[in-house]
Amino acid sequence: MFSSSQLVVGVDIGSHSVKVCQLKRTDKAYSIVTLGSAVLPEGAVDDGALNEPEIVADAISSLFQNLKIKKKKVGFSISGYSVIVKKVNLAVMKEDEMEEHIMTEAEQYIPFDIQDVYLDFQDLKTNSEGYERTDVMLVAAKKEIVDDYLNMLDSIGLQATIVDVDGFALENTYEYNSPKSENVALIDIGASKMNINIISNGISVVARDIVVGSRQLTERIMGQFDLEYEEAETLKLGGTPAEDKQQELQEIFTSVCTQWVLEIKKAIDLYHSNFPNAPLAKLVLSGGGSKVAGLSEYLQQETGTEVVLFNPFANMKFSKRKIDPNYLQDIGPEMAIASGIAIRPSVI
Repeated sequence: MFSSSQLVVGVDIGSHSVKVCQLKRTDKAYSIVTLGSAVLPEGAVDDGALNEPEIVADAISSLFQNLKIKKKKVGFSISGYSVIVKKVNLAVMKEDEMEEHIMTEAEQYIPFDIQDVYLDFQDLKTNSEGYERTDVMLVAAKKEIVDDYLNMLDSIGLQATIVDVDGFALENTYEYNSPKSENVALIDIGASKMNINIISNGISVVARDIVVGSRQLTERIMGQFDLEYEEAETLKLGGTPAEDKQQELQEIFTSVCTQWVLEIKKAIDLYHSNFPNAPLAKLVLSGGGSKVAGLSEYLQQETGTEVVLFNPFANMKFSKRKIDPNYLQDIGPEMAIASGIAIRPSVI
């Protein structure tokens, strides 16, 4: 077991907001120390790239100050065009031999110049007796993008000791909350991207990022009804009665969410083609977009699979004097990735 002092603070930097989560380890469970989020100006972060690092740095710095977080070791995750996640099948070999092979042969697996990326891999150990090959999850991230994050965090006195991938951070927190092995699709819908990670027998078998998100809905609603951003957000999430806007809202919803559902069904179809005898038990939604009114029901209807809204804090302790349970319930789905980073111990 590791101590709470080794845990990093999870920092999830999205295109809409920054989410921060700090946990501590108590016995065999986690407790929430503090958490919060701050909205970013449009365009500050786009498809995983930091366009306005000073603005993002100020938002993170303010969050740490307001939440009274003293810890300096943090983790963050990346996604988007700058990250490639690919499963490859290789001959079984020792770890050092596998590392040498991957470094030598990586360019046949990824579309980036090997000199321009950071590489990592994990042997999924899927080999069995008489079958001397194994699946390996390969991750490549553009150095330019990762270094921008590292430099931005360093500028406010934070040391990034963990760099994760959104889909894997989501997997971390889901596995903590659901230790039983089920075949599930984890779907995180952010403002401008969707992460899909399908888990089968405890192993990630389909992982992909798709450039669609809940901002599409907000922008369509703003344009259709001539509303300000916050008004459109509230209407989108069902916080404001639709009244005479109901039919037009439904048309917008159907148009945009049909695209989301098509992308999800593509990933599910790919999974089913590779694992025809291991049906999915459920789809698990997270991210700010998961709270769009009616989305869960629509997705369940279209896929024929149970859909649940994920609360990463369901099995974590917290002080009701310090954290409002209603706030925690509401913000839970948006904190899935941040919490998935926060449960990891620092590697330095």
